[in-house]
Amino acid sequence: MSRSSTGAVASGPGRPGRRAAAALAAVTAAAVGLGVLAGAPAYAVGAGRPGGQQGAGTAASVTRAALDPSLVAGRGADPGFAEQEAEDAATDGTVIGPSTAAYTLPAEASGRSAVTLEPGQYVEFTLPSAANAINVRYSIPDAPAGGGITSPLDVTLAAKSGGAVQGRRTMTLTSQFAWLYNQYPFSNDPDADLLAPDQWITECACVPDQTTPAPVVSKPFRPNHFYDEQRLLLGRTYQAGEKVRLTVPKGAAATTVDLLDSQVVAAPKVDLRAVDVLAFGADPTGRRDSAPALDKAIAFARRAHLKVYIPPGTFQVNRHIVVDDITIEGAGNWYTVIKGHQTTLDASASGGPAHTGVGFYGKDAADGGSSDVHLSGFAIEGDVRDRVDTDQVNGIGGALSDSSISGLYIQHTKAGMWLDGPMHDLTITGNEIVDQTADGINFHTGVTDSVVRDNFVRNTGDDGLAMWSDQVEDARDTFDHNTVQTPVLANGIALYGGTDNTVSGNLVADPIREGSGIQVGSRFGAEAFTGHLSITGNTTVRAGTYDLNWNIGIGAIWFYALERSISADIEVTGDDFLDNTYNAIMLVSDYPVKDLYSITGVHFKDIRVDGTGTSVVSARAAGGATFQDVRARNVGAVGVNNCGAFDFTPAGSEFTLTDLGGNTGGGTTGDWLAPWELPNTITCDDRPAVVPPPAPSAW
Repeated sequence: MSRSSTGAVASGPGRPGRRAAAALAAVTAAAVGLGVLAGAPAYAVGAGRPGGQQGAGTAASVTRAALDPSLVAGRGADPGFAEQEAEDAATDGTVIGPSTAAYTLPAEASGRSAVTLEPGQYVEFTLPSAANAINVRYSIPDAPAGGGITSPLDVTLAAKSGGAVQGRRTMTLTSQFAWLYNQYPFSNDPDADLLAPDQWITECACVPDQTTPAPVVSKPFRPNHFYDEQRLLLGRTYQAGEKVRLTVPKGAAATTVDLLDSQVVAAPKVDLRAVDVLAFGADPTGRRDSAPALDKAIAFARRAHLKVYIPPGTFQVNRHIVVDDITIEGAGNWYTVIKGHQTTLDASASGGPAHTGVGFYGKDAADGGSSDVHLSGFAIEGDVRDRVDTDQVNGIGGALSDSSISGLYIQHTKAGMWLDGPMHDLTITGNEIVDQTADGINFHTGVTDSVVRDNFVRNTGDDGLAMWSDQVEDARDTFDHNTVQTPVLANGIALYGGTDNTVSGNLVADPIREGSGIQVGSRFGAEAFTGHLSITGNTTVRAGTYDLNWNIGIGAIWFYALERSISADIEVTGDDFLDNTYNAIMLVSDYPVKDLYSITGVHFKDIRVDGTGTSVVSARAAGGATFQDVRARNVGAVGVNNCGAFDFTPAGSEFTLTDLGGNTGGGTTGDWLAPWELPNTITCDDRPAVVPPPAPSAW
C-alpha cells in the first residue's frame, strides 16, 4: 500500500531503550546486489534446496512457488502455465543463493535462488507439457547512471533427443523498469544521496525521529526490485520433453534467470457482434494514439447496447480510459495489448498527481462511481519506472460497482488495480499482475461484497493483495485462491481493518523485506477490525522477513496493533506455514504504545508449521490467543517466545496462550506449547539465534 499514508512510528517493539538506528550498520554491498547485505545477521542464508542438486537437473521439473506441487495442492491460483525454476534446470552458469538477505539477487528470486549466466553460458529447460509460449523472469544490470539497459537473450528450441534445433528466437531484455535505490519512496539514481538524511535508515516514511549527524552510507544504497519478465510466442506448439535453451550471446550483459513459465495459448478470440475499435480509427500497430478511438467506440457501444471488441494488436494509450456501463473484451491478453507512455502533468497542480498513464478507470466515488463495467481478455502495459504515491498510474482504478475484471495481464504500472471506494460487488478473477512499483490489488476505502479469486501476482513493489479500510471499512470481501510471489516490499496479503472479511486458499511465497506472508495490521489510519475475520486454508512459504526498523525477524503471519487494539473475532484455521525464515506466528505492538493496545480474540486451529528459523509463536504484545491442533516440526528455537508487553511483571507475561489441545511437536523442550509455558510464562529472547530450517516435505 502507499507508505506516504503512514503515521508516526517510533523505535519498535524491542527492549526498552533500544533504537531502530541499530539497523544503520546494515548497508548494501556495492556492485549489482549479488553479495549479501553488509553487516547482515545470521538470517542471510535462508531456505533453499539443500543437497547440492541445483543447476544439475535435466528432468522437466515443475514447481509451484519453488515447491513440489503436491505440498501446495488446492492452494493458490491456476494460472494456466507450468513454472520451472532455473536452479533446477541444466546449466553451465552459476547458481546463486539460497539467501534471504534483502537487496540481493537471490533474495528476490523465486525460491531464493536463480542462475547467473555470463556471455556464452546457458540454462536449458525441458518442457513438462506442450507449449507454444514462454515467459522468462530475469534480471540484467542497470546502466551506470541508472535508467536501465537492454541486452539480447537467445532462445533455442530443440528436439527431445539428438539435439536437433527446431526454432530460434532472440528476446531483447530490459532493466528500464527495474533497479530502484535508496530510502522509500526510492530513486532511480544509483548515486543518489539519502532521500531523508535526517531520518533513521528505515524502509518507509513512518519513523520521523532524527539521528545526528547524518549517517554515511555506501552507494548504490539498497538496490532492489531487480527482476522483470518477458513473454514470447514461439510460433508453433512444442511437445513435452523438448528443450528450451536460454543463452547469453557474446557481448551481451550478464543475465540472471530466475524461472521459465510455459503454456499453450489459445487462438485469438473473435467477436463479430461487438463494436470493433478499428472502425473508429484505433491503430493496432501502436504508432498512433488510440485513446480517442477507444472513447468513440465506447460511446457508440453504450448507445447501441453492445460490447466493445479490441482485436489483436498493440494500441497506444497514454491516459485513462474512463469506463461506465460497458463491456470491453480483447482477443486474449497475449494478443491485445494496451500500451502507454507515462505523461507528465502540469506542475501547477500543486500536491496532485505528477503523471498520468495508461489505465481503465471507473468514475470517482465522489461523482457516483461507475457500475456494470466488464473488462476481459487484454493486456495493460505501462511505462512506470519509479514510485510517486500521488500519481494515478494504475492499470485499473476508480470506483467500479457491480462489475467484473477477468483475464487481464497488467505489467509496469504503479499498482495493478487500486480501487477507491465506497463501491460494491466487484469480481476480479483470472488475472496476472506482475512487475509493479506498488501494490498488486488494493481495496481502498469502503469496498464491500467483492471477490478477488484465482489471480496470479508476482514482483510487486508493495503489498500483493490488500484491503485497506481507510476512513470507511471494507466489509464482506474475499481474497480466495490467489498466488502472490516475491513482493519486494511489504506483505503478500495485507488486511488493514475491516469487518467480516475472508482470506482463503491462497498461496504466498518469498516476501523480501519489511513484511510477511499475511499481515493483520491496525495501522495506516485504518478503521478498527470488527465482526469476524476468517483466514483459512492458506499456505505461506519462506515468509517472514527481517525488519530493519525493529532489527528483528517477524512471522509468516503477523498481527500488528499499532494504532488501535485488535479485538475482533479472528479465526486462523487450516493454514500451512512452511519454511518460515523466522517465526510462523507473530503478535506484536509497537513499543511506545505497548501499554495502550492489545491483541485479543485470535483463534488458531488445525495449523501445520513445517520449519521455523526461530519460534512457532512470538508474542510481543499484551492480550492473548487460543491454540488447538497446531502441529509443528523442525522448529529452530523454543516453541514460544513470549515477551508480552516487555513489562516483565511478577504475574507473568501480559500475553496469554490458551491451550485447547492437540498442539504437538516441534519444540526444543518437547511439544512446542509445553505445559510449563502456559498460560503466560515469560520465555522472552528478544533476538533468538536463527537455525535455517530444512526444505518442506510431505506431512
